[in-house]
Amino acid sequence: MILVFAALVAGQQGPNPASAIPRRDAASAAPVDYAISPDDLVDIAVFDVPEMSRSFRVQPGGSITLPLMTEPIAAAGLTPDQLARVVSDRLKAAGLVSDPRVTVEVRESRVHSIAVTGAVKKPQLYPVFGKTTLLDVLAQAEGLSDDAGGVALVTRGGAAAPAADGGLAGTSSGADPADPIVIDLKRLMQTSDPRLNIDLYPGDRVTVQRAGVVYVVGAVNRPGGFVLTSEHQPMTVLKALALAEDLKPTAIANKAMIIHPKPSASGAQDESPVKLKEILAGRAPDRPLQADEILFVPDSTSQRALRRAAEAAVQITTGVIIWRL
Repeated sequence: MILVFAALVAGQQGPNPASAIPRRDAASAAPVDYAISPDDLVDIAVFDVPEMSRSFRVQPGGSITLPLMTEPIAAAGLTPDQLARVVSDRLKAAGLVSDPRVTVEVRESRVHSIAVTGAVKKPQLYPVFGKTTLLDVLAQAEGLSDDAGGVALVTRGGAAAPAADGGLAGTSSGADPADPIVIDLKRLMQTSDPRLNIDLYPGDRVTVQRAGVVYVVGAVNRPGGFVLTSEHQPMTVLKALALAEDLKPTAIANKAMIIHPKPSASGAQDESPVKLKEILAGRAPDRPLQADEILFVPDSTSQRALRRAAEAAVQITTGVIIWRL
């Protein structure tokens, strides 16, 4: 969202260019005395001079350089209104524009921004100059992506943030106040609980974690990886088989196994047998599956030795399709 400050300079008459700009909400509108910072992106428009009207990144040293001007202009520390007046004076002094009207708009500010990263549709920096809410920022990021998990991590980064979030339904990931705040996104989206819809401040970072994937390979009708979105959690063997569209007629159900992502203490591939035939018959409880685990169902036509099933399954998963339902 572009943050607009207009300056009508040199005694010009006529409508204020800022009058056509829609009103901004308090979280996005910079205070009148906002000081431009290094790395800010500012739009400078010179009325009737399109060649000089474009975006400029404030350099780390605090200056900007305009076309046809030999000397840089010190921008850091000035308000947009003050910078507009300085640009106007420099244009007149250089004889480039006799009676300029200049507007300055702060398009992007890294200092006064919230970073939204991870599983959102539009991850980037979003400018804010006051407190806003988590739902507001997620809306600016155009919502969650298809592979979003159920958790968002909020890391405090600015001095404006409160020391503690009283009554917060989210939890800290550790004892240190600087540790991320863990937000249950499923509850937030379903209930809009104000305790979860926490206030955010410039300098904060929101990271939406990506959902894990479980793999079903071997003698099933739709082998591949299945994203653990909120509607698929908790994932179990029976749910995974349903997503994989059931066993093939040639499947050896009593020799199925779960291959775990981490090797055992001995360094060998860690695997657990699954009483799949009994689970399907209702004689054994369904078994949960965790992210990155592989449900491998051997095929009776396979010539691979069962002792190498784990290695085969791992190799197969390198080219599997990831299904997002």
